[in-house]
Amino acid sequence: MDGDPSVEPQLDSFSLTLPLPYRCALIIVAAVWAWGANLQYLSFLKIDVPALIRYPGRQSLTEATHHLSTYRLATILSGSLGVSLVTFWIFSHRDAELVIFYDWMPMTYLLFLAVLFIIPLRYHSTTGRYHFLKTLRRVAVGGIAEAKDGKFGDILLADVLTSYSKILADLFISVCMFLTTNGSATEQPDRRCGGRFLVPLIIAIPSAIRFRQCLIEYGRVRDANHRSTSLVSTGSGGVHLANALKYATAFPVIILSALQRSSSDASTTATAAETSLYRLWLLAVIVNSLYSFYWDVANDWDLTLLSPARSNPEHPYGLRRKMVFRASEIYYVAIGLDFLLRITWTLKLSPHLDQFNDWEGGIFCIQALEVFRRWIWIFFRVETEWVRNTSTGLGQDDILLGDYSSGKDDDD
Repeated sequence: MDGDPSVEPQLDSFSLTLPLPYRCALIIVAAVWAWGANLQYLSFLKIDVPALIRYPGRQSLTEATHHLSTYRLATILSGSLGVSLVTFWIFSHRDAELVIFYDWMPMTYLLFLAVLFIIPLRYHSTTGRYHFLKTLRRVAVGGIAEAKDGKFGDILLADVLTSYSKILADLFISVCMFLTTNGSATEQPDRRCGGRFLVPLIIAIPSAIRFRQCLIEYGRVRDANHRSTSLVSTGSGGVHLANALKYATAFPVIILSALQRSSSDASTTATAAETSLYRLWLLAVIVNSLYSFYWDVANDWDLTLLSPARSNPEHPYGLRRKMVFRASEIYYVAIGLDFLLRITWTLKLSPHLDQFNDWEGGIFCIQALEVFRRWIWIFFRVETEWVRNTSTGLGQDDILLGDYSSGKDDDD
């Protein structure tokens, strides 16, 4: 992650076609389709995702499958988004004044989107969405359920929120500009709306949620150790502190990005302080990206590529013995994509592409790529959890962090 870039004040061509509220809506709707694809393909592989996340099961064979219900919801959201967007284009004609005037259209759709999730339509996964809202309320304050009550689902949702941190911030910006006197939600996005540090604070919230969840997990392990005379069943809990540290590395990136913006606003020429801030930001973003990539591969996916066990002849190089995806190449492609999409911030270092993150179209592309990365990540994270929790799961030799002898269910 690299923090939000500053943008020019005029309404650019991309914003004339796809204003900020519609961009947020488009990514959210795409995410619903993506989740349906996750469910469908993992179900095809005989992985019971609802069981892993303690999602309500189907009461009869006549009920639609989970992925079909998700696709139905996505169809409703897509159809209504299409109608709203086409209507907006017809009325605005990509004219700047009209685009700003008709800002109530995309905001009305966002309201519809929120209502549909909060008050689901009858016979459209009502029970499931109540479960989702219950989980969201718990996760929103950094809470995490016990393993038997759906801990993995809480972790999965909280991790997804970290990929949507900038989209959540853009939703806030849209509402903030809409409610500002003489403001408009479809103007050039004002990423200082509400104050210079409020948007960075919103971006930091998902990482803070996961940080707190990791500390809660560490506390549970410590309490279990106090009740036991052995670490055999619970481990030392150090892996949770290491995971918490990973999420903590996001905070310096966000803070330094905000300070860079404030510094650039106050001065038109680069100063020694700005140069120092840039170097600190560069160091922070490198640490965050590499640490996160390592955790994805070694812990979230239980792969041995970054461990001494990578050359073990019992499994393909850098992978593991038990794999649901039979083609080894799939894992290598996923690792490569995860690394590349973890370092999209390097575009800022290119003399030819350094302005890419300053264009509204560029910002949207970076956000969409992060959501795509998370979509790929979910396939392998759920597959890993399934392997850990089934009778064909990993043996003790496959556990990369030695302080857990009961499997890695707790070290997400």
